[in-house]
Amino acid sequence: MPGSSRPVYPKRDSGLDMAAKAKEPEKQTEPEPAAAAEGAGEAPQPKGWKRLLTRKMIALMVAGVVLVGGGGTTALLMLGSGKDSKAGVAIAKPAVFVDLPEVLVNLSNTGSDRTQYLKIKVVLELPDQLLMQQIQPVMPRLMDTFQTYLRELRPTDLDGSAGLYRLKEELTRRVNVAIAPNKVNAVLFKEIIVQ
Repeated sequence: MPGSSRPVYPKRDSGLDMAAKAKEPEKQTEPEPAAAAEGAGEAPQPKGWKRLLTRKMIALMVAGVVLVGGGGTTALLMLGSGKDSKAGVAIAKPAVFVDLPEVLVNLSNTGSDRTQYLKIKVVLELPDQLLMQQIQPVMPRLMDTFQTYLRELRPTDLDGSAGLYRLKEELTRRVNVAIAPNKVNAVLFKEIIVQ
């Protein structure tokens, strides 16, 4: 229109306008002085990198690495090679038990009119079969040791489980002295009667 004072602009397609803006390079911003000093020679970091690598995430990553490494080490130690694992495991031998003859003794009285008796059946627990063959020749010595010790006991010495434990420990000690240098594992009670 020839007489109007308005300027006339050429028509543009809005899709072309956006494409032109996308082709324009973004303005380069200079890094902050503190970031420039730290990251000299490094690639620029995206804006949200601090959010991604928080202390919690770093701690979780370190814990994961330690957990995986510890699990691998444990598996390696437990599985190990076949030769090492078999050499460290000792095969347990079954215990051997020997019945001793029944012992009947009268207990020591201190001024009491009534005589009390102790009847006891004992089993020796041995570490192996070979020791049983070595004990058979000294069986009379063992029985003598039992008789002399048991006759000196008072009825109050056998009161409660503590008294029976002391009796068991003393009999074990005396048996080991009688068959030295060999040793029994334990003296076990089959029967104890105090009348």
